[in-house]
Amino acid sequence: MSDHNYLLLTPGPLTTSKTVKQAMLFDSCTWDEDYNLGVVQSIRQKLVALATPSSGYTSVLLQGSGSFAVEGVLGTVIGPQDKLLIIDNGAYGARMVEMARLMDIDHHAFHCGEVNEPDTLALEAVLKNDARISHIAMVHCETTTGMLNPLHKVAGLAARNGKTFIVDAMSSFGGIPLDVDALGIDFLISSANKCIQGVPGFAFVIARRCELEKCAGRSRSLSLDLYAQWRCMEEHAGKWRFTSPTHTVLAFAQALHELEQEGGIAARHRRYQANQRRLVAGMRALGFTPLLDEALHSPIITAFYSPEAQTYRFAEFYQRLKQQGFVIYPGKVSQNDCFRIGNIGEIYPQDIERLLDAVGQSMYWNR
Repeated sequence: MSDHNYLLLTPGPLTTSKTVKQAMLFDSCTWDEDYNLGVVQSIRQKLVALATPSSGYTSVLLQGSGSFAVEGVLGTVIGPQDKLLIIDNGAYGARMVEMARLMDIDHHAFHCGEVNEPDTLALEAVLKNDARISHIAMVHCETTTGMLNPLHKVAGLAARNGKTFIVDAMSSFGGIPLDVDALGIDFLISSANKCIQGVPGFAFVIARRCELEKCAGRSRSLSLDLYAQWRCMEEHAGKWRFTSPTHTVLAFAQALHELEQEGGIAARHRRYQANQRRLVAGMRALGFTPLLDEALHSPIITAFYSPEAQTYRFAEFYQRLKQQGFVIYPGKVSQNDCFRIGNIGEIYPQDIERLLDAVGQSMYWNR
């Protein structure tokens, strides 16, 4: 096991602060009211406050990775008479399609291609041609490529057509300002180890209360029953149905405090934007080309084409950067040879400068 403390330039898990790590040095009892009422309920309230000033929303925490919560939402919210339109322009849209297939959820997959944002006119045509579609689901930041999908446009489409709107905001919530009520989002899903800058162990859903109240008895799973988890937390002051990831929750409470200290989501968004812009400018100067057009970039993670040199091997490039203290991400784009560099987490512009120096020193194929 390595004793190095690498900077994780990934879409999560990511580099966390020393104080977030220290928050996990305490043990908590899952039945104790200091934990449930003092920590869990506080987290639930703060998450809703970050998402909207509206009083019509609630939040529920769910053990597992972000994909657990996505599956929990789809399996709980979509009834047997419903049909789901899934926007798919990357690995995580495709994962929702796979979940729907395995849970036997009636669905229509709208495939855009991995480097294209969804065409809202074409989406509207799908809705007009299929009156059975009741729900729309999309990924906000598709970390396959780093694309920021057009949330406002799709939200408007859902509202105009009276559809329940589900947003996988895994890699954007806490790092990009949004108001779930103003956008008409009914279910927003994210995870502890993304832009809030906590550690892995649970995900969460911010839900329109009146929509979640309709979901009793619908779940296709015991453990991933979002409604049952919510009722338990509501009726027992933050109690989890099954074993709570206590250390992760304590870390998340500290991470929320640090988000507030930084100046909230708007301030964190500015830092992430500064990181990403400097990263792209510096990588361009070194000869790397981003996969996406600049207008499609998120401030979260950026995909770059791999060098065309015959001697280039990602594994060697990766190890050379790792030896200098930086961990980057392999590509996940099926049609292009790429690698990805994230800039969220406890990462600041000076870290991006050090990374760019390390990349320059690691370009063995140019020597």
